[in-house]
Parts: sequence; structure tokens; C-alpha cells
Amino acid sequence: MAAQAKGSISHEDIIRSVRAGEVKPVYLLMGAEDYYIDKLSDFLTETLLKPEERDFNLDVVYGLEITADKVVELARAYPMMADRRVVLVREAQSMRSLDALEAYLQHLTPTTVLIICYKHGTLDKRKAVAKLIEQNGVVFESKRLYDSQLPQFITQYFSRKKVKIDTQAVQMLAGHVGADLSRLSAEMDKLLLSLSDGENSVTASRVEELTGMSKEFNDFELRSALAVKDVFKSMQIVKYYQGQQQKFALPQTLSNLFTFFSAVLLAYYAPDKSDRGIAAWLGMPEWQARKDIIPAYQSYKGVKVLQILSEIRKTDAKGKGVGGCKTPKEELLQELIFFILH
Repeated sequence: MAAQAKGSISHEDIIRSVRAGEVKPVYLLMGAEDYYIDKLSDFLTETLLKPEERDFNLDVVYGLEITADKVVELARAYPMMADRRVVLVREAQSMRSLDALEAYLQHLTPTTVLIICYKHGTLDKRKAVAKLIEQNGVVFESKRLYDSQLPQFITQYFSRKKVKIDTQAVQMLAGHVGADLSRLSAEMDKLLLSLSDGENSVTASRVEELTGMSKEFNDFELRSALAVKDVFKSMQIVKYYQGQQQKFALPQTLSNLFTFFSAVLLAYYAPDKSDRGIAAWLGMPEWQARKDIIPAYQSYKGVKVLQILSEIRKTDAKGKGVGGCKTPKEELLQELIFFILH
């Protein structure tokens, strides 16, 4: 589920209310995470109009190609042979003079549902337009998930399809794709399509087969090895990466390591140092904290973790050629792992 601020509306809340017949005249779907904006706009257009009603009562327009005045004109039109019209504005962040919608929002057409998709950012809630939408409709902010929330997102995605997925497979997907939910859902859909009739579980072997990602040598296994200072296993994974240069993405690995050691650093500040207390402090399931975070918390001193985070940043800069660095990416990783372990 999307990371939502306390008291804010979730995408599940919107779906439930619409299915219950509580349809608002205007929806503002905004935020950094495209996935939920796309899912909700698709849900609304498919639910609010029957297929045979869409030809005459659904207008899909793009912010770069339309003015706010034209959107108002479309929204003020009346439905044809249907109970309502739907006006969907995609990429509204590119539309000039959104403030011109203010007059319409003060006198909404009751038979129109206006859906505004504002991606890659948020509309200033202090603006009159945002306030009017909040008063008369729904404002939904789609926030990016934290890496610690990905396992739950993946597990729930498969659960809704009545399919189980083992823990290692979850970690492989989260580490391989990261928090790009659109790409992650596409990878999960591939896995679902690969299941034959009667199959209802996804294993690490299936993920390995479809993604080309090794279930033994990947970023999650690397961080598990580093958590307990397993030098042999860590260097095995580095050596594997060196032989798989086409698949090895240094920025992704560094991002995963930075997220991991950042969580380890936060663990030092947990008021309750029990496994449960650290997990609650980090906002992750207890098993997840117990697997890697707590072993690393016990293996490394706080000062060392700070040095590791600094070294990861330096390695990232070198990998991007900062300072004229031409060291191969696999050697940069090897140097970093040596620094972490010693």
C-alpha cells in the first residue's frame, strides 16, 4: 500500500467509496509515484462509465496540449445517453494556468466527474484551486514507497491474485527492481502469467528463471553477507558480478547498500533495542529486521556505519566519472566491499 500521511486518504479508500456509490465531482491525483495515479485514473474511468457510454461521455486530454479554459468547457457539457460525463486530464502538471479552473470549481457541473492527474510533484495546497478541490472533491497524494515497504507491497500484490510468494523471491524482486512500482508490477505480472494451471506459488527459482537474476548472488544476499561480515560470501558475490557485467548495475547495488546501512544507523537510535522495538522503530516487519538489520547493528559500530555511508557516496560519484575517475565499476565495488569489511 502507498505510504500515506496520517489522516490522508489512501487509494483503497477512494476505490471503496466509489464502489459504494460515493462519487465526487472532482478528483486531484498527484504525487511522486505514478503507479497509484495511473491505477486510480484507470479505475475511475472504467467504473464510472459503461463501455458503451464512453464514446460520447469520456474526454481524455493532456496538459501540454490543452488549456484550463478548454477543460472547463468540456466539464460543463452535459452527458449524452448516460448519467454522467468524465473528463480525464493527464499530465496536468504541464498545463498552463491551472488557476483558471477556479471559477468552475466554485460552480461544479453535478453530472461531470473531473479527474486531474498531476504527476512528478504536488500542487501547492495553499492555492485556491487545491483548496476548492479539497472542499468539493478528493485530493490524493501518491507517495513513493520506502524500500522497507516493498516486501509488503509485493506479498500483498500476489495475495490479491491468490498466489503465494516465498521470502527469498520477495527479496530478489525488491532488490532487482527497487521502488519503481510500475516496473515492479510489470515484473510481477510476468511471473503470474508464467504460472501454469493449478500453480499458486512463486519461488526464488521462478524469479531467477524469468529475470535472469541469481538467487544466490544478488544485492540482498550481498547485504546479508555483509551484515555478519562474511568475507568469503561477500567476495563470491563480487566475483559473480565481475563475470556478469551486462547484468551488474553499480548504481542499483549502491542504492541498496546505502538504504541498508542507513537503516542500520537508525537502529542505533531506537528507544527499545529489542528485535521488536528496532523493527517498530524502522517501520518494518520483525522478521525483516531480524534477518539483516539486527545482525549488522551487532556487527558494526555506529562510527563505522557513518564511514560506510560516506564511502558509498564517494563510490557512486566515482562510478559517474566525477573527478575524471575511470576505474571499472566492478573494481569500484570490490574496493567498497573491502572497505566495509575491514
